[in-house]
Amino acid sequence: MLHDALLLFPDFALIALGYALMHLSSLRREVWSGVESLVYLVLFPALLFSTSIEATYTLASASALMLAGLGALLGGIALALASRWLRADARRTASAVQCAFRFNSYIILAVASSLGGNQLVSMVGVLIAIGVPLCNGVAVWALARHGGRGLLGELLRNPLVMATVAGLGAHALGLHLPPLVVPVLHSLGSSSIALGLLTVGAGLRLQGLHQDRGLSVWLLSIRHLLLPLLAWALARSLHLDHAQTLALLIFTAAPTASSAYVLAVRMDGDGPYVAALVSLSTLLGAVSLPAFLLLAAR
Repeated sequence: MLHDALLLFPDFALIALGYALMHLSSLRREVWSGVESLVYLVLFPALLFSTSIEATYTLASASALMLAGLGALLGGIALALASRWLRADARRTASAVQCAFRFNSYIILAVASSLGGNQLVSMVGVLIAIGVPLCNGVAVWALARHGGRGLLGELLRNPLVMATVAGLGAHALGLHLPPLVVPVLHSLGSSSIALGLLTVGAGLRLQGLHQDRGLSVWLLSIRHLLLPLLAWALARSLHLDHAQTLALLIFTAAPTASSAYVLAVRMDGDGPYVAALVSLSTLLGAVSLPAFLLLAAR
């Protein structure tokens, strides 16, 4: 576990650096808001599109991994939507349920690259490709349902969904990127990981967690315990190999998506509460990721 934690150190060091730059330098909130928008609207979609269209997998070779990832996500979504039994504030619940099943792709891709190089990145890319439309769709649905907004319109305006769908569609059709475009997308995508981790750190803030503590504990328990445990059980039952199991546990034990806050704010949800959940989830990920990587080794 110590070895795994040390391998993850550079990624969490970038998060810590982002936090330090936010609070100790002249780079204040408005600067980071612009960087976050750049990552969300340009850099991250470029990474998802290029990862999807260039993925080195076939449906047959990735089917068991995709099934396990889909099953784990659906289980997490079902548990999250059951949060209504807690009878917490309706707007807060609609905003926060996404934190239980959405995932921070910046951290997932960085960790996969550190632990297994291109092969592991390709595997988690498959999971991200199927997870982004599903998780973003459910998150948008929960907020749109509460706020009376249209689901289709929100999905069509979501750059993460559109980039993934476009990449998967091009991959299915056997299309290839023009040689001159490939290095441009790769440069944009590679810069998104470091900048994404820095923005995660810059966005850390824990104020507001005192509200609806029961909801917070339930959602973070799903994200950092129940979801990865379900994934591990599915990996065992589907006889995934070590690399596939490792990819699945990186995918399911990672912190929640930092863009959950952006989505909550843009759809008139409880942004401060979601920001606090994202921040605490990021800190918990420093523990849950090494712990479940150790489980993968067994």
